[in-house]
Amino acid sequence: MLSKFLDPKNDIAFKKIFGTEKNKDILIHFLNDMITFKARGLIKEVTFLKTIQDPETAAKKTSIVDILCKDEKGNQYIVEMQVAREKGFEKRAQYYASKAYISQARVGGEYHKLKEIVFLAISDFIMFPNKKNVFKSDHVILDKDSHENDLKDFSFTFLELPKFNKNIGELTNIVDKWMYFFIHAEETSEKDLHKIIGHDQIIERAYDELNRFSWNEEELLTYDQAEKYEGAFIASMAQKFDEGVEKGIEKGKKERDIEIVKAMHLNGIGIETISLVTRHSKEDIEKLLS
Repeated sequence: MLSKFLDPKNDIAFKKIFGTEKNKDILIHFLNDMITFKARGLIKEVTFLKTIQDPETAAKKTSIVDILCKDEKGNQYIVEMQVAREKGFEKRAQYYASKAYISQARVGGEYHKLKEIVFLAISDFIMFPNKKNVFKSDHVILDKDSHENDLKDFSFTFLELPKFNKNIGELTNIVDKWMYFFIHAEETSEKDLHKIIGHDQIIERAYDELNRFSWNEEELLTYDQAEKYEGAFIASMAQKFDEGVEKGIEKGKKERDIEIVKAMHLNGIGIETISLVTRHSKEDIEKLLS
């Protein structure tokens, strides 16, 4: 039977829920629900910024989605969905955070004006195996002796989906509901939906955005293409992670990319949409199609 709800981990679906002006309130709610370790007021407004992604990372498609935004105080938030098991992902998180921080230095060297950077990642693999029963971990810079958080400008929150094993009857808070949403949205029935939502209207909104019957034909086709792309990429990343076959993976990825781009083009999908799904520039896509 065809599932009513799509997979929120899919590139297109995730961006539709959390990365659009229309659903900006969902992103704000999500950030407020997850960033709980900071002694600050709730985020009231966000502005989307151009995502941070160097050309090499974009070409390798090492992440599904990067969302970069800032709140009304100027603090910046990087939200990333990571489905492929990647060696050193925690280092890339720190790299992205530092890159966002450095980019603020254009204010003329007035370092006291630099704002906080918060990195929030949802990973579909286990990042910290030693934290056996901890599916949400928050990381800040602490004084080694006093454990005081004097350096407040960097903080990281990681959600490890494979560590979450609660059923619907065990969902006790909004974090549980978000975790369940990312893992089980596709298989959620109408009967179970009411139990999950309760009084949390924002969770209901997120599910509404995944209702496949509200998506048009082009959106569904783009979703399916992204799903195929991600499946092939995850397989190649798993091989790379386990075997370290760098050159073979890169060659295989280039060949697969050419096939996917051509297939999408033959299906009448525009270059702009192909660029969104594959993370290749429009110029590169035009070269592949020439």
